[in-house]
Amino acid sequence: MSDDQPPSRNAPRKRWVERISQLFSGEPHDLDDLLGILREARENKLLDTDALSMIEGVLQVSQMRVRDIMIPRVQMVVLPQEAELEAIFPLVIEFCHSRYPVIDGDRSKVVGVLLAKDLLAHVLQNKTMTVKDLMRPVSVVPESKRLNVLLQELRTNGNHMAIVVDEYGQAAGLVTIEDVLEEIVGEIEDEHDDHDDEGYVFQRNINEFVIKALMPIDEFDTYFSTQLATDEYDTIGGFLVNQLEHMPNKGESLVIDNLRFEVIRADNRRVHLLKLKIAS
Repeated sequence: MSDDQPPSRNAPRKRWVERISQLFSGEPHDLDDLLGILREARENKLLDTDALSMIEGVLQVSQMRVRDIMIPRVQMVVLPQEAELEAIFPLVIEFCHSRYPVIDGDRSKVVGVLLAKDLLAHVLQNKTMTVKDLMRPVSVVPESKRLNVLLQELRTNGNHMAIVVDEYGQAAGLVTIEDVLEEIVGEIEDEHDDHDDEGYVFQRNINEFVIKALMPIDEFDTYFSTQLATDEYDTIGGFLVNQLEHMPNKGESLVIDNLRFEVIRADNRRVHLLKLKIAS
């Protein structure tokens, strides 16, 4: 009787676990090697795409600084501290933010933050109050702070927003906890983000469309009378990534028969919006 044993179906999984263990057991740690092993693990179906994406996001956050993701000062929606509450209601309703930087004179001097929920509590009162009466202290962080450190501080302090200051102590922009989390999990959309509420497809003209990349591939086939669906992907965005064999950047395109796809919006983890042009 032969001593040879049939290979265990768990052998590939054990080999990958051993490789990852070996990587962590030595010094120095090489980030590229780690990412390479994790990506190979995904290709061998030992790690799903979402899990890999989040791991890459966590590693990326530890290498990035606040200045890399902050909203610049010129784009901040701010409130003058001397403004009466009644005067700022239209602006608050228009932008639907939960927090607003409060300035003293110009945007470089942020002196506090107004929470929309604090404002709403005074809507029905007849008192004449100003933004300064309701503003709260604001957290301040330097441009050079690493994002993983910022995330920990925001969680510990219970703050959702911080003002970013430059080397002179002036406001350079703002950053929110959502901004940091989006670097890990991808874009977080809420009910106030700009998007098409009517569905996945917006028709620009007779042969041009804007499509959400999360549109299920079978719905795409039904809508456009195509046959793109397979078991390898669930969405039209997944189809595009599969065809290109990499995560595309904004502006990249793909032609399939009479369909021309162009990436309108994407980050380093997933595609968000596509433009589709159908040749006649």
